[in-house]
Amino acid sequence: MTQRAIDSSGEQTPGRSLSEGAGPPAYDPRGLSTAEVAERVARGEVNDVPVRSSRSVTEIVRANVLTRFNLIIGVLWVIMLAVAPIQDSLFGFVIIANTGIGIVQEWRAKKTLDGLAVIGEAKPTVRRDGTAAEISVSAIVLGDLIELGPGDKVVVDGTLGEADNLEIDESLLTGEADPVIKRAGDPVMSGSFVVAGGGAFTATKVGREAYAVQLAEEASRFTLVESELRSGISTILKYVTWMMVPTAVGLVISQLVVKENDFKDSVARAAGGIVPMIPEGLVLLTSVAFAIGVIRLGRKQCLVQELPAIEGLARVDVVCLDKTGTLTEGGMDVTEVRPLGSADETYVSRVLGALGGSDPRPNASLRAIVDAFPDPGGWRTTDTLPFSSARKYSGAAFREEDPRDGTGSTDSVWLLGAPDVLLPDGDPELASIEDLNEQGLRVLLLSRAKGALDGPDAAAGSVPTALVVLDQRLRPDAGETLRYFADQRVAAKVISGDNAVSVGAVAGKLGLAGAEHTLDARRLPAERDAMATAVEENTVFGRVTPQQKRNMVAALQSRGHTVAMTGDGVNDVLALKDADIGVSMGSGSEATRAVAQIVLLDNSFATLPSVVAEGRRVIGNITRVATLFLTKTVYSVLLAILVVCFQVEYPFLPRHLTLLSTLTIGVPAFFLALAPNKERAQPHFVRRVMRYAIPSGLIAGAATFLTYMLAGNHYSGAGALDAETSAATLTLFLVSMWVLAIIARPYTWWRILLVASMGVAFLIVLAVPWLQHFFALRLVGTTMPWAAVAVAAAASVLLEYVWRLVGRRFGA
Repeated sequence: MTQRAIDSSGEQTPGRSLSEGAGPPAYDPRGLSTAEVAERVARGEVNDVPVRSSRSVTEIVRANVLTRFNLIIGVLWVIMLAVAPIQDSLFGFVIIANTGIGIVQEWRAKKTLDGLAVIGEAKPTVRRDGTAAEISVSAIVLGDLIELGPGDKVVVDGTLGEADNLEIDESLLTGEADPVIKRAGDPVMSGSFVVAGGGAFTATKVGREAYAVQLAEEASRFTLVESELRSGISTILKYVTWMMVPTAVGLVISQLVVKENDFKDSVARAAGGIVPMIPEGLVLLTSVAFAIGVIRLGRKQCLVQELPAIEGLARVDVVCLDKTGTLTEGGMDVTEVRPLGSADETYVSRVLGALGGSDPRPNASLRAIVDAFPDPGGWRTTDTLPFSSARKYSGAAFREEDPRDGTGSTDSVWLLGAPDVLLPDGDPELASIEDLNEQGLRVLLLSRAKGALDGPDAAAGSVPTALVVLDQRLRPDAGETLRYFADQRVAAKVISGDNAVSVGAVAGKLGLAGAEHTLDARRLPAERDAMATAVEENTVFGRVTPQQKRNMVAALQSRGHTVAMTGDGVNDVLALKDADIGVSMGSGSEATRAVAQIVLLDNSFATLPSVVAEGRRVIGNITRVATLFLTKTVYSVLLAILVVCFQVEYPFLPRHLTLLSTLTIGVPAFFLALAPNKERAQPHFVRRVMRYAIPSGLIAGAATFLTYMLAGNHYSGAGALDAETSAATLTLFLVSMWVLAIIARPYTWWRILLVASMGVAFLIVLAVPWLQHFFALRLVGTTMPWAAVAVAAAASVLLEYVWRLVGRRFGA
């Protein structure tokens, strides 16, 4: 790889990264010129790593076509096309249709994800020709000067040219939670983010050479990793393969050798036994259900960065909410400034105006002060202390000109932050502040420091000067969303850096149950088990530090809770990363959007119930339809074993089982998989499915074989085998329909119509002569058809008993 160094003039030699051995790159506060940018683009020195919000079209096609079961079915299809009529090859056309549906739906989901990813993409501020502007991450070139502010994510590697009290969190790269103080000349790594302060750095590595890209280039946002649903289905398919191979071998030998049948007919019947063992539509329906979930959520401006998040949020039983930006809107209004002691109100206003003007990137509280108090002019900022969630205050040092004659000057150092942090315990002002907090108001203390801002404790001995009272704007949809979580038995915990009483009052206004149970996080026990107990028993937490948020999430997880965390600020990043599901607001910091699995692009907390509902729909419905598919697998394996043991012809041709699978599984499963479902997601997917599928399959297989053996004793002559097959088909259809009827509960009009229409379709096949001929189905006489119905009725009664027994013993 060609590297390049920076010569004394600042010009750079060709390459993809700046040589570390040549020392730090030359720093130009104006950034690159337009000509320099064009030159670097021409040389390919661009941050050209694609943002992968989904699999590529090629990967989608490959994943849907090149599957183990498609290979097995494809081979059987080719064989059947060679030895049997076209109606015995219908299963191959069904697989082609299924695969096509899967590709189309996932492609639609890809388009949705890609479109939303562009909307939610970080836009770093880059200086070129002395002008700062937001550009796409992919448009950054080597040597660009990129500005940094609180919450900004470092998007490429570089070297700092400016640093103003800059603190960077590198925990996502190194695992070290404490922020690192950075100074001019220090390196910064992509994947880290700014906690406090600001600065600018020169890009020294872009594209695939950047550190974070080297760590995660192979990772794709469109992933099914850590999905219990998908891993459960993979486990089931593995077991199915193990059962299928020896059973299929025995069936083939039985049909070809033992019975010495006609070769083509033997092959057709052996294939008829193998094909239904494969739950080929189960993976398809899971993919389709996920894909349609992505599309539905995309229409609500919800970007699902990791697909399992849909499933994961459905399993959540505790949701931790950050107050600012989640329960309240980002903006605030100054409602009162209350001078303390002998402080002059006019002078306090000038101080507040100067503080607002000292921060180029004010947070929501300081923005309200900026809007209320203009910069007084004549105040020169000599030092600043940016706000930190750990400190709970910010500050600035000024040189004030005498407003009377403009001569002379006075130095002063001011702090603005949490009163209960800046004031000592027992201070009389805390009582009045508590009254304001109980009204849900946010209170900041303006205090004059006695020492320098860079001292070990700048707040020690500071003189309280004024209280700044802020009114927080409640989100109009927050109350309804909290009620939804309460109805769904999802515990809501409000975790904030603000005063606990104030946060509790806000939560109380929104109707959150237990909002009166507030706890100041400074009294939170450090030991994990004790912390877990405290977090479970209380609802509202104030004065929480970023590390405490992370510890609280871990404590809840240690008690078996599935935890979701919402947030929009840089102080939420660590907790978002560690939570089972991280949810970020679209207007949040770049760092929070980068680590969250779900981004609410419209900043609407009210979208969360839709995500929960989608997850529950997917999990609940796939659990239902998986039982249908695996019931078929179980009865197919059982029938094959019984045929081998009893040394008889396999009762079905592929056309029979294609018809049965379509009417009792394929069509109804598609509708059931996409139906509304509000059932709370339950763990142990494989066990829950198999405890119903195994007895259902055994009952269906045994009843079918019983009818087949009875028909074998009843019919004789040339058409006996076809008559026996028809009777067995009738029993298997009726029992399978009863399984479908159980799974379709609770009934609604469309579910009843769905089940009834499948029954009518089968009756049409039995009634229409050309369909009888096409599917080789013709009921002979009345004795065996009614016997088949009787056997099916008895099996259905047994099914009802077994399902209720399993439900009572193991739970629904």
